[in-house]
Amino acid sequence: MSYQFNLPNKAKVDKFVPKLRFYEQAAVNTRLKQSFQQVIKRITWKYKLSEETIGIDKTDVVEEIQIFEVELKQKQIPKKALTLIDKTIPYPILYVLIFEDNFVYGITLKETRESYFSDWNEKLEFEFNGLNLEKVYQNLVKQFITKINTSPDQGFEHIIETDQQVKTLEREIQILENKIRREKQFNKKVELNQQLHQKQEAYQQLVTIDR
Repeated sequence: MSYQFNLPNKAKVDKFVPKLRFYEQAAVNTRLKQSFQQVIKRITWKYKLSEETIGIDKTDVVEEIQIFEVELKQKQIPKKALTLIDKTIPYPILYVLIFEDNFVYGITLKETRESYFSDWNEKLEFEFNGLNLEKVYQNLVKQFITKINTSPDQGFEHIIETDQQVKTLEREIQILENKIRREKQFNKKVELNQQLHQKQEAYQQLVTIDR
């Protein structure tokens, strides 16, 4: 597997980061340490996006953006380990997770700690440009939001809020569908189906409003 980012050589770091760094100073339980050892093979700091390296102004919210390559021992996204990395590094991180010839991208929204991942081997087109680094970061996050279409006149907060509503409705729909399958009483089943249809209508409105 190979991937390329359209970034200047000045932004390239290519520095190995010891896994120990992410849990030696934190109150990390044995299970999480084992996750690092069992799932993560190697972490490489690939790029640093800053005023000095890509010539785009920083903001109070986003001073730098990092790109980490994480080689995996299993085809499994180590979400808890990545959460710890995000807590350790004060800047947004775009992840490239690699297992053999497979890859997946990931990023965590610093404001809410919500993590976004592409599908395995899904190619995303990242644009590393914008008025400032905060806009660059927002554009990276938008690449992971596929349930709704976005337009230039929509604010980033609105897009994130809509995406959260979609995910909440997806969970609620799944719960209702499970309840309906288990329910034996006819009247109760009818009531649950009505609730399900309401949730499904709300979901369809959200995913089609911006299209």
